[in-house]
Amino acid sequence: MEEQSTLPLLQKEYHPGCPGCAYDRKKDLQEGLPYKEFLYIWMICLTTALPVSSLFPYLYFMIRDLHVAKRTEDIGFYAGFVGASFMLGRCLTSTVWGIAADRIGRKPIVMFGIFSVVIFNTLFGLSTSYWMAIATRFLLGALNGLLGPIKAYAIEVCRTEHEALGLSLVSTAWGISLIIGPALGGYLALNIYIGWNPYRFPYLLPCLCSSLFAAVVLVSCIWMPKVEQISSFDDKKNLFKNWTLMSSIILYCVFSFHDMAYTEVFSLWAESDKKYGGLSLSSEDVGQVLSVTGVSLLVYQLFVYPHINKILGPLNSSRIAAILCIPILFAYPYMTYLSGTGLSIILNIASVLKNNLGVTIITSSFILQNNAVHQDQRGAANGLPMTVMSLFKSVAPAGAGIVFSWAQKRQHAFFFPGDQMVFLLLNVVEFLGLILTFKPFMAIPEQCGRDYY
Repeated sequence: MEEQSTLPLLQKEYHPGCPGCAYDRKKDLQEGLPYKEFLYIWMICLTTALPVSSLFPYLYFMIRDLHVAKRTEDIGFYAGFVGASFMLGRCLTSTVWGIAADRIGRKPIVMFGIFSVVIFNTLFGLSTSYWMAIATRFLLGALNGLLGPIKAYAIEVCRTEHEALGLSLVSTAWGISLIIGPALGGYLALNIYIGWNPYRFPYLLPCLCSSLFAAVVLVSCIWMPKVEQISSFDDKKNLFKNWTLMSSIILYCVFSFHDMAYTEVFSLWAESDKKYGGLSLSSEDVGQVLSVTGVSLLVYQLFVYPHINKILGPLNSSRIAAILCIPILFAYPYMTYLSGTGLSIILNIASVLKNNLGVTIITSSFILQNNAVHQDQRGAANGLPMTVMSLFKSVAPAGAGIVFSWAQKRQHAFFFPGDQMVFLLLNVVEFLGLILTFKPFMAIPEQCGRDYY
């Protein structure tokens, strides 16, 4: 990063006194990848992703042990609201955190968000009642405003040709969390023997591990490189009138709703009994599948997706990914007829493909959003989709849990019986998202050019 090149100065004209030009000039002088900044992006996003991914393998059993569901079929109903509480909290505050990041800088907001993970993720592990679990997850989401600012930071620390890789790190953190998180949740739950009743806080240890990691990252952020905040002449521009931004946000929200509902359904479906249309897997089995998926996401995001984006552009990549997801989702209910090694292989392949295709769409949405605004509005522009997306994601787990419980009670229905109805509805949302990638609905940043279509 210390090296400089005069080549960009010969190719691009900069205007004296223009803060946007000064910002572009600084990035154009940069050579190579900003490895230190990229490392911080990855670690910070991982602190947010771990508390979410580590929950999935044991959420079914946690709700059962809290004795809030009177029947087995009702566990999915209550589990959905635990996942929804985190997203609802994030929905209410993400835009505020994004605006604050534009005013006082990315770093302070990021550090406060990590601090909230340390505190409230630990308290969630100490939950002794259903409502305590709901409250701590809600506060964890409400005070964790780092994801919007860190996406803006990812664009601001690298040149244009490295933007896909920078934003891929946000999704890659989710992939890493799917390697580590399910192991924490699946293997460490119910294994606490450190002086107190091991079954009073059976889910503390996985939460404690992710909180300790967040504490280490929080201390390391003292040395995190800052991005200089600038004010441009577009400082008062209304984001809601920017249809390029709004159309990409709506697309992002629809697919985020789908991915959150799918993630909620996948664990519940895999762990439910075969007589209800599930796979009768243990939390360790589900954790293993998610870990394999996480490894594939890491490899895909770092080495494959940047090349796909370069060749196809974010919109065409999203369209192809959405089309391929549909037959994969239709295949899931028929896996109940498999068992043993065959089931394990097919389930892992389907999970890897589905999640890689899903993350293609989400990362492409990140690129479209960040290219739709100037730097001085990028924090707010990333906070706004986090707010709307979190609203969609708060509805998704609750809705998915309700639909899942309803579907399990109609095992002998004529029209898409049992869990077939769940995956049909997931495909309806996927198809809706596919339609929204086309004109006249979708608009793209002018600087992206026609290649994005």
